Amino acid sequence: MKKSVYSICGMCTVRCPIRVESQDNEVTWIEGNPHQLNGALCAKGTAGVAMMNDSERPQQPLIRVGDRGAGRWRKASWDEAFDFIADKLKTIKKDFGPEAVILSSRGGPWQGMYKAFIHAYGSPNYTNHDSTCGRNTHHASLSINGVGRKGFAYDIKNAKHLVLFGRDMFSSLRIAENNQTLDMLDNGGRLTYVDVRQTMTGVKATRFFQVRPGTDYALALGVIHQVIKKGYYDKDFLKRYVTGFDELCTFIEEYTPAWTAKECDVKEKDIIAFVEEIGEDRPNVIFHPGWNLARYNDSFYASRAMHILNVLMGNIEMKGGLFIPKGPGDCGKKGIRSIDCAKPDIKRADGIGWEYKHFDKGPGLAHLFINRMIAEDPYPIRAWIAMRHDPFSGMPDPEKQKIAMDKCDLLVSIDTNYSEFGWYSDIILPESTYLERDTPIVLQKGLKPRLAVRRKAVEPKNDSRSSWEIFTQLANRLGLEDTFAFKTIEDLWKWQLEPTGYTMADFEEKGFIELSDSPIFYDRDKLDGQFKTPSGKIEILSEKLDKANLPSLKPFVAPDKAPEKGMFRLIYGKVAVHTQGHTTNNPLLSELMPTNTLWINSKQAKKLGVVSGDLVEISSKDKSYNATVAAHVTDFVHPEAVFTTHGFGKAIPKQTRNYLSGVSDQKLMIGKLDDWDKAGGGVNLCEAFVYVKKSIRNTKGRAEL
Repeated sequence: MKKSVYSICGMCTVRCPIRVESQDNEVTWIEGNPHQLNGALCAKGTAGVAMMNDSERPQQPLIRVGDRGAGRWRKASWDEAFDFIADKLKTIKKDFGPEAVILSSRGGPWQGMYKAFIHAYGSPNYTNHDSTCGRNTHHASLSINGVGRKGFAYDIKNAKHLVLFGRDMFSSLRIAENNQTLDMLDNGGRLTYVDVRQTMTGVKATRFFQVRPGTDYALALGVIHQVIKKGYYDKDFLKRYVTGFDELCTFIEEYTPAWTAKECDVKEKDIIAFVEEIGEDRPNVIFHPGWNLARYNDSFYASRAMHILNVLMGNIEMKGGLFIPKGPGDCGKKGIRSIDCAKPDIKRADGIGWEYKHFDKGPGLAHLFINRMIAEDPYPIRAWIAMRHDPFSGMPDPEKQKIAMDKCDLLVSIDTNYSEFGWYSDIILPESTYLERDTPIVLQKGLKPRLAVRRKAVEPKNDSRSSWEIFTQLANRLGLEDTFAFKTIEDLWKWQLEPTGYTMADFEEKGFIELSDSPIFYDRDKLDGQFKTPSGKIEILSEKLDKANLPSLKPFVAPDKAPEKGMFRLIYGKVAVHTQGHTTNNPLLSELMPTNTLWINSKQAKKLGVVSGDLVEISSKDKSYNATVAAHVTDFVHPEAVFTTHGFGKAIPKQTRNYLSGVSDQKLMIGKLDDWDKAGGGVNLCEAFVYVKKSIRNTKGRAEL
């Protein structure tokens, strides 16, 4: 029997809309939704079939029988697995209270369901991966605009100039965004890219700054200085909606293009020329404030500077600029229902909301749990449930994390693949792949908001289940039926749609329900009330930061240099064919990229006696972790840094295609759980230094016997 369904990809966090064809329960075709992406899909999305058919992922629930991490498991039924977890959770609640349980996820549009589960259980401790991704950007936006990082979106297609600081969009592959950027370039727009290395995005740029690592903030300050000096800012917009501009003018005086060029290791004339381009292209200039901005100890302030530059451009709520994402209410329509439960009135174990009052409570900061778990302060933590989240791969120093996890009586991994955390867990619950699972309906805000839904294309190949089934069954065993009061996904969909007047039949034509026929912009003369700061205006000087004794405008401090000869700053990043560590064992994608390499600047490589293809040994600062990988020698990485792609070096024997393949950047980041941005909350993932030397395993030059 042939079938065609509209759905949502699940190979990365972008979740592109797709159309899937199947016959006799076998997927025969995947493409991007033709009504949104004209059929375009990346390599990861098309490798979904390979993931579904992969024998090297969990096939049924598994319960640990050996020591943690030993890889000894026994198969279990779902009933046994649910009872095992529920019994443990009931005991923990009785002995230590419900707050002794943490649930983490990768975030995303369905995290409300996971949050509702742990809140209904009685714990406030929901968290996600964001402290190693976009938390600095989120808090930077809150401090200036009063809304989080998703409080603004970007009309890139109609922009005249897009500026990206390390936002390698053509490697992270948000297809709709990529197409908009290409359209902008085709229409004569400009793309400026800033990074310590050249990337797939940089090669498409009209201007590229290869900066010294740790100087993004310095470059942004130099640009602000020149923009103000030349008068390339919207005076009327600033007067009406912005506070703190005069103080900014005073603060920025010393950060001249000449100073900036010296700090960033770029040319002064290029900075001046860049600002002239901004002057020509404004107000349709977009400074992207960052996505994965857990990098340097001033990345929060770098993101604030990006937001300030957008404010200076006066580009908010206009075509070719920033816009506030619109929802059903802006279309005169009712929104969907979502599973929800109020957060318990118990202080979070990571300190967010009571010790660190300036941070958004939301998912808190995952890395701050670790030391508190070890110290059992403010209370013991006895369980960690990870929903498609791998703390050991996503956060630094997994060996220290294990010390904290060993305090737990229960570690649960819910995932489509084995993860390093899962391999260390007590029980693994296999989630069905995105081709095999339905999910709740989600609202996608934008200029033309829509409702979207993932629908399974085929029945599960193995004994796996969808996340909504997993949490519903666990909730039923824990007496939480009031929060998860549905038996089938159809029941849930009907309940979600009831206020809207729509039915599931309305998804059939295109796979989504568009709530507006045309883009919705607010009147730029009536933006009062849109900025949720204490003053109600855009705050260059943040009252919230002042109360936390943190500067709104922080003087630049030059980044540290390598402490010893033979050491380099470690920089990590993404690649277009993999989603961090989630796909490195995929049967198709592992063929495209089976391992990572170490990028080394040509001059530094010459000093080490290394040429491209030579093996090099890279070691952590304390020498506790080392790995051997091939060198990629290039001029297009800064001499102070070495770069590698994140997601490799995993020690999961079941995953034979990438077992111990390459180097693990997070295992090199010894001590970096404690090195984090006190203003933004993000982990400083690019503040680690590593040793690099030529490996003795190289075979070149050996005499043949």
